[in-house]
Amino acid sequence: MKQVKILIADDHQIVIDGLKMVLSARKDFDVVGEAANGNEVLEFLSQDKVDVVVLDINMPEMDGIRCAKKVKKLYPEIKVIILTMYAQKSFVEEIIKIGIDGCLLKNNTGKELSDAISRVHQGKSYYDQIQNFNKDDSDLKEYPLSEREIEIIRKLGDGLTSSQISDALFISEHTVKTHRKNILRKLDLHSSSELIQYALNHGII
Repeated sequence: MKQVKILIADDHQIVIDGLKMVLSARKDFDVVGEAANGNEVLEFLSQDKVDVVVLDINMPEMDGIRCAKKVKKLYPEIKVIILTMYAQKSFVEEIIKIGIDGCLLKNNTGKELSDAISRVHQGKSYYDQIQNFNKDDSDLKEYPLSEREIEIIRKLGDGLTSSQISDALFISEHTVKTHRKNILRKLDLHSSSELIQYALNHGII
C-alpha cells in the first residue's frame, strides 16, 4: 500500500499533535513532517517529498495563504488543504482562485480532515462544507471576538502569562488583563482553564 505523505503546519504544537493522532488512525497516511510557519514548510519541501500539505491560515512569519501560493507555484503537484476558523464564503472563493485544493473549518478536523486528504490526493477538490460558510461578508468571524482578543487567546494557549503576553504584543499588562476579562465576559466563561478548553473545542488554538 502506497502511503500518502503529509506535512502539517500550525504554530501550536498541541494542534499538530491532535491532528497527527487523528491521521495516524489511517494506515494509508504517513505524517512525514511538521512546521510552525510558512518558511519552515518551504524549507521542508525543498528537501523531502510530500503529497499533501495541511496549513493553518494563521501562522507567524508567513501565513497559510502566502505559503499556499508559494507551494502551488514551486510544487504544483502537491495538494494543499487550508484550515481556518473563519466562516466566510468570500474567503473560500479567494482560495479556490489561488488553486488551493481544499478548505475546512478548524473545528471540523476529525474524520472530515481524513476525507479531505483522501479526496484531494485523488485529484479532486474538497469544499463540501462551503454551504455552511456565511454568505454575508459583514459577519467576518465565527466568534464575537476581536483580532487582538483572538491573538491573546492563542498566546494563553502557548502557556504565556499576562506579563509575557504584554511583552510579546508590546502592550501593558493592565491592557492584557482587561482583554482577558472582556473575553471571559463575551464568551460567558469564568476561568482561564474554561477559556482554553473553549478555544480548543472551537479551533481557535
